[in-house]
Amino acid sequence: MPFLVLWLLLGGLFFTLRMGLINLRGFAHAIAVLRGRYDAADEVGEVSHFQALSTALSATIGLGNIAGVAIAIHLGGPGAVFWMTLAALLGMSNKFVECTLGQMYRVVRPDGTVVGGPMYYLSQGLAERGLGRLGQILAGMFALFCLLGTLGASTLFQANQSYQAIATVVPALADWDWLYGAVLAGLVGLVLIGGVQRIGWVTSRLVPLMCGLYVGAALWVLLSHATEIPGAIATIVQGAFSPQAVEGGFVGVLVQGLRRSVFSNEAGIGSAAIAHAASRTREPIREGIVAMLEPFIDTVIVCNMTALVVIITGTYRDPALAGVSGAELTSIAFGSVISWFPLVLAIAVFCFAFSTVISWGYYGEQSWDYLLGDLGRRTHGLYKLLVLAGVFIGAIADPQAVIEFGDGMMLSMAVPNLLGLYLMTGMVTRELRRYMTRLKAGAFEPVLVSQSVPGKRSPVDSRP
Repeated sequence: MPFLVLWLLLGGLFFTLRMGLINLRGFAHAIAVLRGRYDAADEVGEVSHFQALSTALSATIGLGNIAGVAIAIHLGGPGAVFWMTLAALLGMSNKFVECTLGQMYRVVRPDGTVVGGPMYYLSQGLAERGLGRLGQILAGMFALFCLLGTLGASTLFQANQSYQAIATVVPALADWDWLYGAVLAGLVGLVLIGGVQRIGWVTSRLVPLMCGLYVGAALWVLLSHATEIPGAIATIVQGAFSPQAVEGGFVGVLVQGLRRSVFSNEAGIGSAAIAHAASRTREPIREGIVAMLEPFIDTVIVCNMTALVVIITGTYRDPALAGVSGAELTSIAFGSVISWFPLVLAIAVFCFAFSTVISWGYYGEQSWDYLLGDLGRRTHGLYKLLVLAGVFIGAIADPQAVIEFGDGMMLSMAVPNLLGLYLMTGMVTRELRRYMTRLKAGAFEPVLVSQSVPGKRSPVDSRP
């Protein structure tokens, strides 16, 4: 069992129990908040709840949902999907805690921009508990891992893998990798220039559209094989506990499911807290509850849709496809029912890669600023050039070593992040109890969706 995967799984189990099953009892309220029923005109922030959720989702929904699920089934069998789903349900609690703290310790700069994330709640939150030195070390570790993960796993991996997937469907692009890299880098650059507001605007439109298209196609396949769905679910459950002819046996199935869940929804890594810190709200608990929806949408819905399509169509056990895995296997599964969908899937892969890069570009920028301070804010242009260079290089090269290094940095973010969450869990529990008491007492009256008033500070923004 890889240490980092186990570390994240235990974190999800601990926070689920410590927060009183908030991933279940807070679900309906999360939907209401996402619909804007509790927005108010005097709340501070740069993006809405929906835009913050879309920005965070755009960093997670992508090749992990299309390729990662097929890889899990290929290596661990259908039973891996069961453990992938369970890890996501527990991961909802990880997201709740980290995004709540991201709001509680966010900082409003003199120009009105809002910054936050693990760098800030680790340093400030632990300092309030007399652990200032530890907090500074953990915050620095997280920022460094996040920056390296952005420049490695996000830019190089997304550009490389999306190009490979598209070139498979459109052979005419096989010799035009440099053009693909240039186009993708140019589009990313146009969005990154506009900051988090433009990122939120783009992702709030692109992510729902592509998710809707992908899920719609999956539903079409599943409805055309509706009678086979119960059998596919039974195969998943049976394979989770009694795997047959799978390398590694039960442990192999378990590890593949947990690993793919972590790579897909990033619960516990802390990255999503950077996006949710910029949301317009004065209630940190409320934003944490909205953030819980990410693992549910990303893994429980989208990943399971992919899994059922691959299993029902039987492509994962086709001897002729023994060496096929990842996005190619998923494409073949959809294409066996919808002949033209592989081309649409290639477009979806491009859009998902694009949205993931711009969201992680924002995460990396915040880490750059934290590590370099004023110098970082004066050198945003240099940072963005590094991101765009990574996109271009990823499309034309095979940076396997760099990709593995970047993935390692992304998972390593969970070490300082979860350690800090454990130390601050008591405060989040108290705030959750108070919030739920006020909610039941009718203290929060539903209002119409409105825009925030720039320049005003919420109570949580008064923290140093």
